[in-house]
This record gives sequence, structure tokens and C-alpha cells, in this order.
Amino acid sequence: MKHFFCTLLVALAALTVTSTAFGQTDVAGSKDYPGISRMPGFFIADYKFDSFTFWVSQGGQDKQQPVEGQMYSFRYLVKQGAAPVSAVQIVRNFQNAARSAGGQVLRDDRGATTLRIPKGSTEVWVNIDAHGFDYYMTIVERQAMKQDVTMDAAAMAQGLENAGSVAIYGIYFDTGQSEIKPESEPALTEIAKLLTQKPALKVLIVGHTDMVAGLASNMKLSQARAQAVVSALTAKHGIAAARMTPMGVGPCAPVASNKTEEGRAKNRRVELVEIATQ
Repeated sequence: MKHFFCTLLVALAALTVTSTAFGQTDVAGSKDYPGISRMPGFFIADYKFDSFTFWVSQGGQDKQQPVEGQMYSFRYLVKQGAAPVSAVQIVRNFQNAARSAGGQVLRDDRGATTLRIPKGSTEVWVNIDAHGFDYYMTIVERQAMKQDVTMDAAAMAQGLENAGSVAIYGIYFDTGQSEIKPESEPALTEIAKLLTQKPALKVLIVGHTDMVAGLASNMKLSQARAQAVVSALTAKHGIAAARMTPMGVGPCAPVASNKTEEGRAKNRRVELVEIATQ
């Protein structure tokens, strides 16, 4: 990503647009996206935080692609007295910089383009809509949504009563790891409350993964995560281990498509399944 920023700065510096205008400053509270320079001679006329749906080209057809994450939206306007550049020139600068960073051009429609640039374990999506005298830039740092609302014990009990199982999305692990993260404690507390309130209840603690990596590794990982939940409930909350059976099923029971990050996030879960003998 640093290489992308450096390449982008060099590419934009090659333009010879200058400004002699005075008093045209960026809108209050705005600033450039970290590391991505603006076109010379432009100022930020609009800046906001929102969500965005990108246009991408696939098989010769344009389609919409919603992307969730940290989002930034800008409008850059050429200053009075500065020589405007063409929309194509603006778009090509950003496309060339993205390719140099290992990114992809997902749509090229004259004055508009969609770019996808790798950034560590995630990616940055960029939309440019250029007109020469101004251009709009929308950037989304793609992220899976963090589940902030934890299902309480009563809702878990109702789910078990209605369907015999209930999915828990408030238990977190690092990628490829089975150690439970500290922010999982609210969900674990509610599971312990459920089991305390219903002393006769016995459950399977089922670990689910997405389909990234191999089947064997995901089966092993899901089993280890299920066991980690059982261990945490026993050690920290005093629930008898005999009431909980850990089971890992890896990617074998998806609830959404593994082709998208949104779908994979839904598939990564812990599930309680009631052990009913009658």
C-alpha cells in the first residue's frame, strides 16, 4: 500500500496544473485520504462519511457491487485560475498508480473508474468520477461488520425452543486461531446465564468456519474453537463441562455464499444445539 501511495504522489506530481486563486480552501473538517494526494490545483469542496455501492464490469456487463467498511467521500474542485485537466487524464493517473501497487481496474468508463487495491489482509476500493473541472473520489476500506449487539440469554432460549439451535455471532477469534478474543465476553456471559437458568439443558457447542483454506484445516480449526468456548464457560463461568459437547463442522453448514466477504462473515459462527433425548 505504501508503494501505491508513493507511486500516486509521483504520478500526480507529473501534472503541471498550478493555481493563482486565493481564498478557496478545503471545506471545514476535511482532509485528503491518508497517503493519497489530490490533483494539483484542486480543493475539497465536499466531504462526508457514508456507505457506497460501486459499479464493476464483469463479462462485458456493468453490475453493482456493495462494499462495506470505513468509507470516505470527497469532491475536488479546480481552483479559479488553474488550468483544468481532462477527465481522462485524471482517471488514467489513478488507474496507473493503482496498477503499480498490484491493484486492479474493475471498471473503466471514460471519466469514471473503479479500482481495488490490496492493503494488508484487506483491500481498499476507490471510485473516481471525473469531469475535468472537478472529480468525486469515494474510498472504502473493506471490512466485515463487527457485531456490536449480543443476543441475550432469553433470546437464546427462545431460539432453542423454536428451532433446537441458535447461532451466536458475538464470539471472536483472530484469523486461523482458536484463542477467544476479550471482546467475546458479553456473549459468553449470556450463554452461561442461559445454562445457569436451565440446569437440565445440555448443548452441542458447534464451531463453524468459512471456506477459506483447506477442508482439513478448517475442520481442525472449528473443533479447536468449539473446545475453546467449552473451556471458557467451564473455567470462567463455572458451567459443568459434561453439559457441553464441542463439535467442529468447518465449512460444511454454510448459511450464506462463501463467494463474498459478507457471506463468509455470516458463516463464521458458534452455534448452540440442544441435546434432546425425547
